Order: sequence, then structure tokens, then C-alpha cells
Amino acid sequence: MNAPGKKMAEPIEFNTDRLRLRQWRGADREPFAALNADPKVMEFFPAPLDRAASDAMADRCQALIAERGWGFWAVELKHTNEFIGFVGLHIPSAELPFSPCVEVGWRLALRYWGKGFATEAARGSLRVGFELLGLPEIVSFAAVHNVKSRAVMERLGMREAVSTFEHPGVPADSPLRQHCLYRLSREQWRTHAA
Repeated sequence: MNAPGKKMAEPIEFNTDRLRLRQWRGADREPFAALNADPKVMEFFPAPLDRAASDAMADRCQALIAERGWGFWAVELKHTNEFIGFVGLHIPSAELPFSPCVEVGWRLALRYWGKGFATEAARGSLRVGFELLGLPEIVSFAAVHNVKSRAVMERLGMREAVSTFEHPGVPADSPLRQHCLYRLSREQWRTHAA
């Protein structure tokens, strides 16, 4: 709920070569629930999401984009308009050792892995973050054993922090609690993007 007189932001939407990053729609809920229920997609999260939790997450993503103009965007293939997951920018709600921060993150349906879509959409998100929003730094983090996400971070030109951290949103006894952090400053991004 917005405070009285608070103006809603105009949602930012943009295209990359093969993808469209846009505000969420009702039709996204079913394929989003399917990818959130996939054990392989959710391997490095505490648990797959049931339909109610998946819909609640989609609702939060949609509301944050409506409020700020940016967030975790729904991603679709331009040539088919098919929803494939989300990619975008987010302010983590958990109190992390490096808070406050803005992260770049992604979650795609398994059949779209290995095609460069996460990297392509994340590059577009970084461009929005640095050029449109003027952010000084964007971070990304993942469970230390999540080599696929770490490879995306490296392809984006992000630099791994020296030490790892325990994610407070992951149960203390979970092997997924230990996370690695990658950072990218606006200056580093300009150098990498050039």
C-alpha cells in the first residue's frame, strides 16, 4: 500500500537481442509455478515453492516494479512471447553483511538454461541499474556450490569477494547457507562493457 500522495513509478521495460524484460502478467503465474516446483531449478534454494508461495513471489515482484519502476522482471522470448523466468534488480529484504545493496539475480526454467539468456538479460539489467538508475554498485550472490550462477556472474565482469558469508535466510544446518558474493562497480562495468 502506498503512502497518501506517493506517486507510482512508470515501469521500466526493455528488450535485449532475444528477450523482453517486462512487468508481470497473470498468464506468467502458471509457468512460474512450474519452474519454482522444479527440483533442479531450485537445487540451490532451501526448497521448491508450492503454487501459493510462487504466486506470492510473483505478486511481490509485480508490486515492487509498480512501486519503483524496476525489480525482478518477467522475461519472455521476443520471437514467441513465451515466459521463461525472471531476471532483474532487487533490494534484498534479508539483512546481509554488505547491506544496503542492490543485487542482480535470475531464475529461468530448466529448458532455457545453457543458451546465454541469463547473461543476456542480466547485462540489460546492469545497464538499467548503472545508466538509468545511477547505481554506484550492483552485487550478486549464490550458494558457494552453485557453479552455473557463479559462471554467469563472472561473464558479467563481476568480481568475487575474498570471503564468503552465511545467508541469514537459509537454515543454519543447511549446506546451502554458505554464500559467495560478487560485486561490480559502475566504473568496472563501463570498462567491461566497452
